Amino acid sequence: MSIDFGRPPRAVENQELVEKRLKEVSADGRLQETLTVEWRTKPLVVQVIDMPTDQVYFNPATHRIRAQRTFDPARDQLLAANPWGSEGQAYLDHLLKALPSNPAKRDIDFDELMSSLKEYRQNEPGLITRDGILVNGNTRVAALRELGVPSVRVGVLPESCTWADINAVELSLQLRHDTRRPYSYINRLLTIEEQAAAGRPIAEIAKEFRIRTETAEQDRWVLATLKDLVKRSKSGPAELRLMDFEDQQEKLRELHRAFAKVSRQNPAQADLLKENRLALIVLDFSKTDVRLADVDFRARYLQRHLSEELRSVPAQPQEARSIPGLNRAVRGDSPQVAEAKEFTNLLLRAKAVERAPETMAQEQSEQAAALWKQAREAVEEALVPAGKDARVRKRKQAAPDRLHDAVQSIDQCVTDMTLARASRNLDEETLDEALLSLKASLLKLAREAARIEEHGEGVAWLLAAVRREQV
Repeated sequence: MSIDFGRPPRAVENQELVEKRLKEVSADGRLQETLTVEWRTKPLVVQVIDMPTDQVYFNPATHRIRAQRTFDPARDQLLAANPWGSEGQAYLDHLLKALPSNPAKRDIDFDELMSSLKEYRQNEPGLITRDGILVNGNTRVAALRELGVPSVRVGVLPESCTWADINAVELSLQLRHDTRRPYSYINRLLTIEEQAAAGRPIAEIAKEFRIRTETAEQDRWVLATLKDLVKRSKSGPAELRLMDFEDQQEKLRELHRAFAKVSRQNPAQADLLKENRLALIVLDFSKTDVRLADVDFRARYLQRHLSEELRSVPAQPQEARSIPGLNRAVRGDSPQVAEAKEFTNLLLRAKAVERAPETMAQEQSEQAAALWKQAREAVEEALVPAGKDARVRKRKQAAPDRLHDAVQSIDQCVTDMTLARASRNLDEETLDEALLSLKASLLKLAREAARIEEHGEGVAWLLAAVRREQV
């Protein structure tokens, strides 16, 4: 559902200026510059004009800085109350230049954009409504203003443009394959969820974002998980924000894959795995470290290293909850899951307090920092034996895994041979050489397999096959 921000104060003035520039361009005998956009599911060619950079408005509905608006709640309230005022527009200007994961810092990508504009000027036009609202090119206008460039080239949308059109056109332009700066990770998740909430089928959304349907479903799961973490992090006035997880994209995607895999066999263990890994993600451990937080990580490795304060976290399992109208109950968390979840909650609240020193007492901030340090040191200790055991398991599984890969390759080879024979394009001589190489490798494999004390069905078959070959 699109928010209607109304018309800006200079809307009538901008309309007159836009109409004047459009007439000047049409009257000019030279070749006109145009821009093609997707307009209500069909391509639309719009004319390009020059507009003063200080006359156009930043778009308060832009998806580019949706998550970052929570960086400064006071300024965000001013923006929501008056999106066209100087304070609201100044906040948008700040966020467009800021690092997505930490808007207190300037984004190096913005500086690179400025350098490009300074050296090569504007390569691609932006896009505005007739009221002067930037549908595309917000960041470029912020850069041009800082460079002191007086005008910006922009395409102009039809007079009938609504806020729903603004959102749809911005999204379609952003998803084009070109040099445009992509949305930040969290803003992309929010955009996908916004489209789903508007009733669009997930397959259609995935197609527009040029991703698989499974990936779009994964992104929605990740966003729901992050929203839950934000809610669980609240400690008085302190609370984490979605953008605090901006740099955790790969870890969260791996978490979903691992969670989905375990869920198919044991949902309770999947919840435990999820909480164990979330704790390490909150503690900012690397992706390889997070992978070590398996189902038994807390009980087997971590528990003994936890301080009394961290170990004595209350672990009250949740009672089953009934679903209204269905006369069915949903199971509550097991004691192990409840314990792991409360440990994660403790870390989330500590992180929220530590990141909000201006709203918390100094003593609370110091306590949160000390607890954070204790938890991280305990996990570091637990990761040592967990890593050793993982390496042992990997060595044990290396040979079977390689055989599974070989089987898949041979199965694919069968398909390729069938297609090649059907088209009379099979290189039989090369195939024969490859089969002899396979034979030599199987003989080597049989010699090593013969050293296994107890032969299973597979090893017995291999040895028998080799013996028949040698007779």
